[in-house]
Formats: sequence, structure tokens, C-alpha cells
Amino acid sequence: MAKTKHSARATSARAIAEVIQKQRSLNAVLTTALPLLAENERSLCQQISYGVLRWQFQLQAISKQLVRKPLKAKDSDIAALLLSGLYQLRELRIPEHAVISETVNACKTLGKPWATGLVNASLRNYLRQQENIEQQLLTDDAANYAHPDWLLKQYQHDWPENWQAIAAANNQQPPMFLRVNKQHQSRDAYLAKLTQAEIMASAVDAGNEAILLNKPCDVFQLPGFENGDASVQDGAAQHVAELMNINAGLRILDACAAPGGKTCHILEQQPDNTVVALDIDPRRLQQIEQNTDRLQLKAELIASDAGDTESWWDGQLFDRILIDAPCSGTGVIRRHPDIKTLRRPDDIGNLATQQSALLEKLWPLLKPDGLLVYTTCSALKQENELQVSAFLEKHPEAKEHIPDHAPATRRPVGYQRLPGDDNLDGFYYACLQHR
Repeated sequence: MAKTKHSARATSARAIAEVIQKQRSLNAVLTTALPLLAENERSLCQQISYGVLRWQFQLQAISKQLVRKPLKAKDSDIAALLLSGLYQLRELRIPEHAVISETVNACKTLGKPWATGLVNASLRNYLRQQENIEQQLLTDDAANYAHPDWLLKQYQHDWPENWQAIAAANNQQPPMFLRVNKQHQSRDAYLAKLTQAEIMASAVDAGNEAILLNKPCDVFQLPGFENGDASVQDGAAQHVAELMNINAGLRILDACAAPGGKTCHILEQQPDNTVVALDIDPRRLQQIEQNTDRLQLKAELIASDAGDTESWWDGQLFDRILIDAPCSGTGVIRRHPDIKTLRRPDDIGNLATQQSALLEKLWPLLKPDGLLVYTTCSALKQENELQVSAFLEKHPEAKEHIPDHAPATRRPVGYQRLPGDDNLDGFYYACLQHR
């Protein structure tokens, strides 16, 4: 009985509805939902949930052509179930009859048998009228590119020659990159271990420790993962530690550290350095601790608002400061497709205000000749080059430091990688030095 109650399709419908209706993050919803499923159903649930949110704006446009009367808010789970059925028919290699049958059965699992006729008829109508329905998507940008209108307009404004490529990259399945722990072995040595484990992979030009897997796999299949031999981290993020020009004897601040990927990479460069890792959420600090423990590294973890320096700073200046700033996430939508649903136009200005405040608060904590690295996983100029340009105009004692190796495409200030460039996430980098 429990297994039926928590079927993959019903669970994914509930999860999708939670994201769309209640604005909850998909990761948070699935963290609770997946353990309720039988193990053999979790992968399908996850695949459907991510897939529907990736193509939500297309799927909703199709649904509107099939269902004349919009469903009530209390039936958001049925609306989500219909989207999931359409997604399966369009994207998954599951026989059509099985998709329709199982999706219709999920109506009963959700406690709404009245919806079986509606879902059955809608999915069958889609198959009958597929060509005409799909043609209609081309008349509307939000549906055609599967993005909200406001975000497409922002991409068009910032990147008039690249916006279509950005949207296409955002709709791709993300690749899986690894970062080899160079305190344990070289990248070549770890590649040999992967080959021995029959996991196909290659070295990539995204940092000295970066590896791209031919196809994603469970982390526990990776040789030596539990002993800290490697971590999962996109190649774009792996450039950050290199930009910090880390050598021995440094005191380093990672101001917005969770979940700890960059903290650990910084420590892997020089494990004996003093690294202070801050995060406003104590629960997220536990993620950093889990990562440092697995990698056999040590950081000083502090739960605090980085901008509230009086509550945590001991008065000692830092040689290096990393501000991996809270941002829109518009460079990593392929990994977090719910960003399309959760992000709002007003968020960008609010986030830019937070970013500016962090720069102002943390800059005085940097030693003379020290280096502050400002990064985001955003593809929007307001959070990136415009943010840093405004800071430099206000601070004549600050100058841009040009690294030996450019991490991405040069901008008037800093470096911008757009989503999909070199198969990496979208990312912005700027290195500032205290004169």
C-alpha cells in the first residue's frame, strides 16, 4: 500500500506542484520525497521532476491547448501530473501506452480518480494533434525557448548576440565534472583509477584538477570518493581557487561558503593555510563540515551573516577574501531548472544590493596588497561587471588584478563565462587588489 501511495509519477507531480505553487526549491522538496519511494522508482521521479521544470514553459503552453478550463489551485498536483505525462511522451523512451496508463493511474494515487478521464483524454489528444500543437509553440518566445519572458528579455538586453545560445544551453542536461584532490594524487593517476573502474572520463582545460565524465554516475561508484580522492564540482567553479593565487602562510576568508566546494578546493591547494568559512545558515555549515571531513581538511566554520562583521570578525586582516556572492543563479539553470520558476524580476535588483553591501563590508578586512576575488554563477551584467565597475569607481584604493591565465572571456571588468561555453556553467570572475 505504501509503495502505491508514493509512486514515482504521483510523487513527482506533488514535487512539481510544490515548486510551482508554493515556490519551494526542487532540491528541498526531493530531499524529503525521494526517501519515501522504493529505490527502483527514485531515478524516474527525479528525472520527471527535473525534466518538467526544465521544459515547464513549453509544457504549460501545450497543456493550455489541451485543457480549455484551467484547473483550480487545489488541483495543482493534477496540473503537474499532466505536465509530467506530456514530458514523458516528448522526452523519455517509454512506450506511449505505458506513459498514458501509469500517468492515469497516478490520479488515483493522488486521491483524485475524477481526473483520470481528463488526463487520459489530454494525453491522447496531444498524440493525435502533436504536429499542430508543437507548431504553435513557435509563435511565443517563452514557450519556444522554455524560459520566462522577463528572463529572455534580460538575456536579450545583456547579450543580444548570444541570448538564444544561452537559452539552449540552459535547457541541456548538465554534464558531471570532478575535481581531483591533488593532496591525494595527480589528475593522471585518478584518470587511471577511473579507467580501471570502467568509468570513461577525460581531462579538461578547466583547471589543473578538472575531469569530465562521459556520462554522470553515482558518486559512490567513483574510486576513492569516500576517502576524499575526488569531489563533484563544475569546471567553471574550479577556476576560482586558481584565481586566488594561493601559497603557504595565508589567512583566507570564504565569505559565503556553503556547501563548501570552493572552501575545500582552496584548502587542497595549501592545507596548512588558515581558512575561515562563513555561512548564514548553520545547517548549511554542516554540509561544509561533511565535505572537509571526507577530504581530511580543516577550516574554521562560523555561522554568521558575512556582512555583519562585528558579530564574527576577530580584527585580523585577511590575505585573500572570496566573495562567492548570493546571486540569481542564471548561469546554472541547467543544473537547477527550478530557477526559471522561482526567480522573479525584482530579485535581480535586490540581489545586486546585497552584493554591493558585501563588497563594502568585506573590503576593509583585506590586507594591503591582498586579493579579493568576487564571483557569481550569474549571467546578468547587473550582478557582475556593472557591480564591480561601480565598486571600483567608489574605491580608488582598489584596482583590478589581471591573472596570468584568463578564466573566461574578458569583459570591461572581470571575466564572463556564458552558460554552455566550453560545456561549462555560466560564471563571472573579478580579482581586486588593495593598492
